[in-house]
Parts: sequence; structure tokens; C-alpha cells
Amino acid sequence: MGMMEITNVTEYEAIAKEKLPKMVYDYYASGAEDQWTLKENRNAFSRILFRPRILIDVSKIDLTTTVLGFKISMPIMIAPTALQKMAHPEGEYATARAASAAGTIMTLSSWATSSVEEVASTGPGIRFFQLYVYKDRNVVTQLVRRAERAGFKAIALTVDTPLLGRREADIKNRFTLPPNLTLKNFEGLDLGKLDKTNTDSGLASYAANQVDRSLSWKDVKWLQTITSLPIIVKGVLTAEDTRIAIQAGAAGIIVSNHGARQLDYVPATIMALEEVVKAAQGRIPVFLDGGIRRGTDVFKALALGACGVFIGRPVLFSLAADGEAGVRKVLQMLRDEFELTMALSGCRSLNEITRDHVVTEWDRPRIVPRL
Repeated sequence: MGMMEITNVTEYEAIAKEKLPKMVYDYYASGAEDQWTLKENRNAFSRILFRPRILIDVSKIDLTTTVLGFKISMPIMIAPTALQKMAHPEGEYATARAASAAGTIMTLSSWATSSVEEVASTGPGIRFFQLYVYKDRNVVTQLVRRAERAGFKAIALTVDTPLLGRREADIKNRFTLPPNLTLKNFEGLDLGKLDKTNTDSGLASYAANQVDRSLSWKDVKWLQTITSLPIIVKGVLTAEDTRIAIQAGAAGIIVSNHGARQLDYVPATIMALEEVVKAAQGRIPVFLDGGIRRGTDVFKALALGACGVFIGRPVLFSLAADGEAGVRKVLQMLRDEFELTMALSGCRSLNEITRDHVVTEWDRPRIVPRL
């Protein structure tokens, strides 16, 4: 299929699979263990149906929103994904330019193949920095300061990764970084290379050696002492942790199961979303990450209380297929589909999208009022 014939986001995956080396495609595409959650992240959306309202003037539709005070063109943002230069030589540069052109937020991974300074050099744009907390806290402090200096606007603290999940494809492939690439943010600290291993994924052993598995809520407080940037907690799936995150001073929450790459048999993020939203009680914004492939998915997330969504794999696969143009097209297709869904549901702005616009399997049967 040529790039001109692509009509939806999912079609990029097959092209990426053809183009990429098996080790790279498997690293991007696979989930943990049985990959039940990986499939469920998608399947769960299909169990949420619309209750569209009709005969509403939808000649003007406004998709704009604000995230942590920053105005963006739509509630669709780019999630942090590692090692983007494995997909395309321009890697994170291309993604940053595409996000900026679309007027939305890009989140740069700690484990990017381009540094915070390099991404900042692509031009203006609202960017968040995803943080893994290393055992050596001086490394963390340096990195956060560099992100601040490079104009990043928030820290997305990943909290579901005290150890890397068991991704069996990476173990089979003995996953390691291609020789020409490094973890650019750590290059100057001699932490930029993955060691080859004979028995495991190179990334898993790197994470086991470097990432601090003693990370706890007190470290969220500690982060606030080294930076003035807002801290978004990424990887929350329960009401209990939502309440603690708010007490700990989080500026926002990303409901995420790490693209189903960490603990298998956790719920799809769209299934966990409402519990988190209810516990947050509107005190901080809640975002959804995981499984978004259609504009209808975006609408469902917002109807269940999300303030916006983040996309991961669609960016990687479109980047592999067609570089910056691919990422731009993915953002445009999702935007167009989402706008169409709003129009056909009778919603002219994001605040008109309500819980009454969807019906889920856990809703009580609706009593239809007598007219």
C-alpha cells in the first residue's frame, strides 16, 4: 500500500512491520508476557457505544483545549516512546516538528535517541519530558535541570517501572540498541549505551542496573524540591493511588499501563479511567494513554472524563513508514475523525462531550423517562 492510500492510523503498522528489522518492530509492537492487556487496550474501546444527539447545529466545532495552562489545538498529544531513531533516522526531531506543526504537545522519553537540547533546537513547541528516576540522583537532577533549560514545560514521571516488564519478544531477540545509536540524554554521563546480553533484553538489564526500584511517593516530593515544573504522574490505574498522587502534589495524572508492556492482566486504560476520574474529583486533570487508534476512541475517553489523550505506537509506526510526514498524517487523521465523531454526536466543543454520550457495559440499564 502506498502512502497516498492510507486512510486510517492502523494501516501504518503493516508498513512499519515490512520496513523495520524484526528486532526493532518487535520491540515497538509487543507487550508483556501473554499480551492480554495489549489486546485488551484496543478491544475495550469496542465495548463502549455512543448515544448520539441529533439536530444540533454543528456547523462550527471547536477542538481547542488547555493542558496545564498551555493552549493546544486538540486534546490529542504525543506520548513518550523510547528509541525513535530506530524507526527513522530523524527520530525524535521528526516527531517534535510534527507535534509543533499540529499545535499539540510532544512528550520526550528519557530514553530518547535525541537529547532534550536537540529536540529544543527543532524550533518552538510545547514539550513535556518523561522521567525515569535513576539510582544516582545527581543524574536525575542534571537531567531535569537540562529539560528545564531546554524549555520543557512539565515532567511526566513514569511510576509503573521499578523493573522492566517481561517482554518475551525482546528476550528472544536479545534486544539491544543498533550500534550507531545511544540514549542521548545520558551520553555525557557514560550511561548512553546498552550492554549486549546473552540471556535477556539489553534494555531490561540496563533498567535493572540503572533505574531506582526503591522509588516511592516521598520521591515525588523530592522532585518538587529540584524543579519548579509541574509533575504529572504517569502510570496510575487505581482510585487509591489517584488520591495519594493528589496529596503528593501531582499536577496531573496519566492513566497508563505503559502500552501493556509492564504488568500483564491489568485492565485496559479506558476501563480504569473512570475510577481514576471519580477519585480525582476534578482537582487535577486526568489523561488517558493506551490503545487510541481512532477519533472515536478519543471521544470515548473524553466522555469518560479524560481531559486529553496521548498516542504512542501510532507515532512510531507512522514515523517508520513515512518520517515526519507520517506523524503529521496520523495527528491529522485522528483530529479529523474526532471532529467528525463530535459532529455526529451533537457536540460543538469539548465541554459539551458528557458521560451521557456513551453507554458502557457497567452502566445500569437506563430508565427511559415517560414523556
